[in-house]
Amino acid sequence: MKDLHLICNAHMDPVWLWDMEEGIAAAISTFRMAAVFCEEYDGLVFNHNEVVLYKWIEEMEPALFARIQKLVEKGKWHIMGGWYLQPDCNMPCGESFIRQMETGRAYFLEKFGKQPATAINFDPFGHSRGLVQLLAKAGFDSYLFCRPGQGDCPLPADDFIWVGFDGSEIMAHRADSYGTLMGEAGKKTEEWMDSQRRKPEDQQPLTGCMLWGVGNHGGGPSRMDLEDLKALKERTGDWNLLHSTPEAYFAQRREVLRAAGREEPRVERDLNSWAVGCYTSQIRVKQKHREAEGMLSMTEKMLSQAALRGRLPYPCKELEEAGEALLFCEFHDILPGSSIQSVEEASLQMLDHCLEILNYWRRRAFFALLEGEAKAEEGEYPIFIYNPHPHPVEGIFTCDFQLANQNWSDAWALPVITRNGQVLESQAEKEACNMNLDWRKRVSFCAVLAPSSMNRFSARITMADKSTGNAAGEIKEACCYANDRIRVRINPETGLLDSYMVDGTEYLREGSCGLVVMKTDCDPWGMNRHSYREELGRFCLMGEEEGSRYSGTSNERHGAAGRRIPSVRVVEDGPVKRVVEAVMEYGHSQACIRYSLPAKGTKIQVEIRVNWAEKGAFLKWEIPTAMKKGMPLAETAYGVMAHSSDGEEKVFHRWCGFFDEEENRALTVLNRGNYGVDFLEGTMRISLLHSAVYAAHPIGDRPLLVQDRFLPYIDQGERSFSFEINAGDGEERRKWVTREAAVYQEPPMAVPAFPSGEGEKGGSVILVDNPAVVLSAFRKGTDDACYLIRLFESTGTPQETGVRIPVLRQELSVSLGAFEVKTLRLSADGKHLEECGIFGE
Repeated sequence: MKDLHLICNAHMDPVWLWDMEEGIAAAISTFRMAAVFCEEYDGLVFNHNEVVLYKWIEEMEPALFARIQKLVEKGKWHIMGGWYLQPDCNMPCGESFIRQMETGRAYFLEKFGKQPATAINFDPFGHSRGLVQLLAKAGFDSYLFCRPGQGDCPLPADDFIWVGFDGSEIMAHRADSYGTLMGEAGKKTEEWMDSQRRKPEDQQPLTGCMLWGVGNHGGGPSRMDLEDLKALKERTGDWNLLHSTPEAYFAQRREVLRAAGREEPRVERDLNSWAVGCYTSQIRVKQKHREAEGMLSMTEKMLSQAALRGRLPYPCKELEEAGEALLFCEFHDILPGSSIQSVEEASLQMLDHCLEILNYWRRRAFFALLEGEAKAEEGEYPIFIYNPHPHPVEGIFTCDFQLANQNWSDAWALPVITRNGQVLESQAEKEACNMNLDWRKRVSFCAVLAPSSMNRFSARITMADKSTGNAAGEIKEACCYANDRIRVRINPETGLLDSYMVDGTEYLREGSCGLVVMKTDCDPWGMNRHSYREELGRFCLMGEEEGSRYSGTSNERHGAAGRRIPSVRVVEDGPVKRVVEAVMEYGHSQACIRYSLPAKGTKIQVEIRVNWAEKGAFLKWEIPTAMKKGMPLAETAYGVMAHSSDGEEKVFHRWCGFFDEEENRALTVLNRGNYGVDFLEGTMRISLLHSAVYAAHPIGDRPLLVQDRFLPYIDQGERSFSFEINAGDGEERRKWVTREAAVYQEPPMAVPAFPSGEGEKGGSVILVDNPAVVLSAFRKGTDDACYLIRLFESTGTPQETGVRIPVLRQELSVSLGAFEVKTLRLSADGKHLEECGIFGE
């Protein structure tokens, strides 16, 4: 007789079609009834995961929490999963997944003395391959999930060995669902057994696993289900029905496979794709999530560097609060954008709370690290830029500052930037405010920032006859631009990028950077599709009159009321960069695209501001490259996916691109908060907006909507996007792109400030000398006894790197395998630096 492990649980979304208050109420009532049944029925084991739900019980009903603790001690209640909650398992970065596990592990060890070995993510819509390495390093040996099903994610079997980017392995099981309807646990169990009996004997499982219990909005076991299962057990002869746990199932599966000499198939891929619309729905949540991930990482690095210098105590409790806000908003109906509108708004509020905490402590760290800088000289406006990264950062940096006095003269105050007495290339630009007075100044300049340290620049004012910030001359000439490495042409008739040559090689086809409107089903998940390819139309350049009206120059309060300006125009020009702006329209929507073209280097910055008023439509940004045979690559959690060029929607993180190995060339695009993209014949289309309705998905053959009133659609209004295009040698692009993406997400912090001159100036705190190895975290460990330094090999090729901490005279040589994540432990007193486990153990 074979064992069938019955895993009793109650899947509960803390929010989804309901707000948090209702989620708390459902958790309390579900846990209360589960405790009653565990106390009443011999042999029953109730399984539940997710720290956030246990915290609610602990806070709202402490007596029930104490009952659960006793049931856990007796083995009647099983702590499963061990994460903070069930997040989306595609879009969080690798460090966010580690935080989900780390926070869960610390809580369950403290409150229950338990550390689950099976990770549980029943309800998320897909799973990044980067999870495997992190699970294995975190002490998990198995993974239990439900989606995607076989139709969307074909697997050789539901029981398999999942293999990570680095070769790590864990045992996995795909269940058909996470629970049962009320009173149908016995029926589902019989159906499961019948389906196994119909299989050839060599394809039947040696042991089985089935999830039961009312879920989605709580419920768990019922008396009717418990009695039905009891009766079914008594009359079943070929399967032994056991109330069990995920760990017991996987342990037995491992044992019987070994005894039978049977091996399970290996799966070396991500577990996708289903609900591809969720890579784009509710883009504000996604963008703010990415911002919070980057801000948390950057703030931790700056605080660690300040604390190691003795400038500032490390605020563990405050960062924990910010971190938990981020983790909650990674929940698999928040980050994917499949919730109701009130949940979206509450999540944005929670992410703002996270960012408010982080911005406060980032400022504290910045001014602590400013210590030791000399006082300003007469006539000097000091500009300080802190680079948190362990390597030099080269780029164009921008800072606004205030003149000592308002300038009411006919002359114009022109900032000149120097560093250590050397004049740097710089240009004045329009400042953030719109005050028609020469008082606020914005200056952009080229520089190389020293690693993990404060960088000082000096602005001094010279008086000029007129502003030198904007270009004059024919627009057709202004749209052609070149430096010593690139040649760019923006079409004045379309506002699109017609040419981008790097070192004499063309990387784009004509008409690049267009905004393409696609058809959608109005279902935010996109449950019945794998792509958005049916084109409805494209944004086109506005006429001069309409473009001027949209730009605001027709406003009667404008200095040139009624003035018309070209719809493609140069808005900034100087020795550092040229900025070209184009305004476009489609239907009821408008857009402004800005291209920033550098005087040095190959990186083009693109900013898109869309005033979106289309309902039931999907917006993509199209980049047709000159590499039709190029391989699409894209970043995921601690890994890089090689995608099919098939036009289907893919999920990605901070960068994507085409790599042509034959010609050794590549074009990459960085982003700040986009997650969906498709690739086809050398063209990538990055997804910007998905204007479906809130929380509606297909149900059989019923109409999606029964609409007799106004319905709000997702992402109506103004939305902004930022990108960086770069191209060149393929091997170099592959080596540098992940490091560039880290800098793009965590840009160095620039502040005009006047230091006291007191204290001792410090140098670089931490250095990593291999561009293929990325410092993904530098923060205090959960036990406060050490700092954790996380390194990631980003190219898929084994690497060696040196890690130095000059301030402590510590250094270590580190070897990393392909895509390996490696953690170093620096003792809190700075005396020991060594390799360690993922949580610092």
